[in-house]
Amino acid sequence: MESRKMDDQARPHTPAPTAAGGRPDRGEQVRAAALDLFAARGYQLTTMDEIGERAGIRGPSVYKHVRSKQDLLAGIMLRTMTALLEDQQVALDGGTDVGSRLRRAAEAHVRYHARHAAEAFVGNREINSLDEPHRSDILDRRATYERRLRQLITDGVDLGRFRVPSARLASYAILDMGIGVAMWFRPDGEFTEDEVVRQYGEMALRIAGHHHQAGSHI
Repeated sequence: MESRKMDDQARPHTPAPTAAGGRPDRGEQVRAAALDLFAARGYQLTTMDEIGERAGIRGPSVYKHVRSKQDLLAGIMLRTMTALLEDQQVALDGGTDVGSRLRRAAEAHVRYHARHAAEAFVGNREINSLDEPHRSDILDRRATYERRLRQLITDGVDLGRFRVPSARLASYAILDMGIGVAMWFRPDGEFTEDEVVRQYGEMALRIAGHHHQAGSHI
């Protein structure tokens, strides 16, 4: 994804989280403020004081809720990859037909990026801002995410359902296509989320060179 900043006014701010009973969840408010600022300004240019101010917490009190700016970044990326991996696994488990599973996996990928633009933007731009062991952990999770999709495409080729010169490149193309949605999609734009998800799912099948099976409705 391009390493340019996300316009702070181009997307709605993350709603202020609340705990049970309607009380503000200060830790979650700090994390939401960090996400907004990391997306708008970048990790390096954001200070803990600014995060605290955005969350309505002054001075050193912010450290009662989070340990460091690095922990905030690592937490955002971990949540993002955990959600992506879980959604992908649900899609892959949703049937036996390889074409249907690929479409579902692509749709889950696109839907996440349509709904979580800031998380996707920060996750793709700030990987080099992570310290170890966080960086290696996130890279391992990303590799797993891509490997699952590539294996599905490879399985489809072996079954004669997909025709593509390189399963790896097809996997990269599908993932990149979905990531791009986070850059331009707006809920009040020309296309609804469901329309984007459906059409991108169909495009993923075309990228993989999908061949319809007799009796299949894909």
